[in-house]
Amino acid sequence: MAAGQIVQAKHHLKAPSVRTQIINIDGGDVVLPGGLALQHTASAVLNHDTDIWIIPAMWRNPLKSLRRTAAELSPYLNNALAHQQMICSVGTASFILAELGLLDHRAATTHWAYFDLFAQRYPHVRLKRRHLITQSDSLFCVGSVNSIADLMVHLIEQKLGASIAHAIEQQFSPEIRAPFEAAAFQDHGSLLHHDELMLEAQAWIEQRSIQTITLDALANAVGISERTLSRRFKQATGLSPLLYHHKRRTEQAKKLLRHSNLAINELAWQLGFHDHTQFSRWFKTQSGMTPSRYRQASRGKLFSHESQQTGAIS
Repeated sequence: MAAGQIVQAKHHLKAPSVRTQIINIDGGDVVLPGGLALQHTASAVLNHDTDIWIIPAMWRNPLKSLRRTAAELSPYLNNALAHQQMICSVGTASFILAELGLLDHRAATTHWAYFDLFAQRYPHVRLKRRHLITQSDSLFCVGSVNSIADLMVHLIEQKLGASIAHAIEQQFSPEIRAPFEAAAFQDHGSLLHHDELMLEAQAWIEQRSIQTITLDALANAVGISERTLSRRFKQATGLSPLLYHHKRRTEQAKKLLRHSNLAINELAWQLGFHDHTQFSRWFKTQSGMTPSRYRQASRGKLFSHESQQTGAIS
């Protein structure tokens, strides 16, 4: 909803560009045990224009209401999958997708407390215990409520652009977000590709993630023209070669700012910049914050997201 409001304000739109609906199969508002009510805003219908379905986690033991819930959602989720609409299950909601057979022979994850039960009940699903997010084509599974923020920022970038995603990330604790690419397991056949030459190009970029690179140098390294490289790389990864490099370099910079005590000028030198002013301008363009501001925010609020991930999945 926040992303939609930003787009609406940025482009001076009268109507929201993003419409979010809360659907209750039984109809009416959803009243939670604590008394909070979620307003029912639409009826469930079989349609072709929904972009993404988000299935919330089931409370405690998912088996208690699993069969009934799966049966109720079956026509909507099967229709969504048939029309390549994205489906995201949160926590134990992956049991619903698995119960319907939608995850057979696909990668998936679930809440860590139910790993063993999930693996025993669904032997044909490839459970990824060490990943908080999985993607197989248009099916996403998120193992924790916190990790859905990582997925949402990624999807916002895909649908609405990097500037909107940066604004959302900056608003909602950017210092503890894990990049989608680092947190997610992505099935072959979805975002992973089989263009061996572009895999070679990606490896070349990864080896130089803290350096300044040029398209000409990359094209020479893989032996094709710049034009062909740009076209094939975009087809394979969804990004231009230089934007791919910028994202990797930004991730490395954020990691160093969070976890090292290097002065900004020392950190700039390590990342291949001539001086800290050049680095600061670049970092602010990429992340929306100065390096000092990012470090201050992360040191003030960081509770070690990486440690939390390791603890949750070990």
